[in-house]
Amino acid sequence: MIKVCFLGTPEFAALHLAALLSDSRFSVVGVVTQPDRPAGRKMQLTPSAVKVLAVEKSLPLLTPENLRKEPEAFKIIQSWNADIAVVVAFGQILSQDFLDSFKLGAVNVHGSLLPRWRGAAPIQRSIEAGDSETGVSLQKMVKKLDAGPVIGERHIKLDQEITAVQLYDQLAVLGCELLKTDLVDYCDGKKELLPQDETQVTLAAKIEKEESLIDWSLSAQKIHDKIRAFTMGPGTYCLFQGKRLKIHKTKVIKSELKSPAGSIQKIDSDGLVIQTGSGQLALLEVQPESKSKLAIGDFLKSHQLHKGDLFV
Repeated sequence: MIKVCFLGTPEFAALHLAALLSDSRFSVVGVVTQPDRPAGRKMQLTPSAVKVLAVEKSLPLLTPENLRKEPEAFKIIQSWNADIAVVVAFGQILSQDFLDSFKLGAVNVHGSLLPRWRGAAPIQRSIEAGDSETGVSLQKMVKKLDAGPVIGERHIKLDQEITAVQLYDQLAVLGCELLKTDLVDYCDGKKELLPQDETQVTLAAKIEKEESLIDWSLSAQKIHDKIRAFTMGPGTYCLFQGKRLKIHKTKVIKSELKSPAGSIQKIDSDGLVIQTGSGQLALLEVQPESKSKLAIGDFLKSHQLHKGDLFV
């Protein structure tokens, strides 16, 4: 039986923890997750999805603010005597001493095909870039972020309508599969580790709130890709009549028309059609400031719009 110390925080990580708990070849001897954080409209302290599952299963649990600066937490983890650390979206940088403290080292499930999209937001950045393929990687962790040799990976084709929320769910399934196959083989000494090609590295930078504002001078396809990518947060918006209008769902319309970017070109059953820097974009689902999400037809019933009006 493989004794595992699990480190993770969001729902994506909790799904992987559940996969380990359901497999008799693994024994999860302890769990490390982020402390409770304010969440929701009322900003109430809320436990992570991993903490909720760990408490439900009565697993030994630590919630350090910064594991690298808390030697007592490190000592407790060492006392669990795990063979390996499995890290999934933990949210803290781990020290080399920590990585070296396990007999089989530490492994990480990462939501991209490494070395493409190293970093904090691989799922969103792959969609934003319009990638036709992505996947999930199991890597042996080294000090440099997401740079360790790859133990195994699973691929998935991307269509041009998939959202980050949908891809998140699909990659979680593939990541759990990696733990039940490639991780077991790795622990049994049956896997050849493949070094990453440093010439092919791309970085998946953390998404900043400032990126949420739509730039209508970009192509319809690029705007559509960003909207799909940011469904997992922080979302996308534009300004109309001085107020924020969140954009949840769109459709690309090919057009050679040259009109001011951000201007309304058509209002009909196809949606609210906006001119972009190249092509047009039909808005299908929107959310007015301080209101609920609306299908575009319902939005149009309560808002007087005209051809030529500008979104900024």
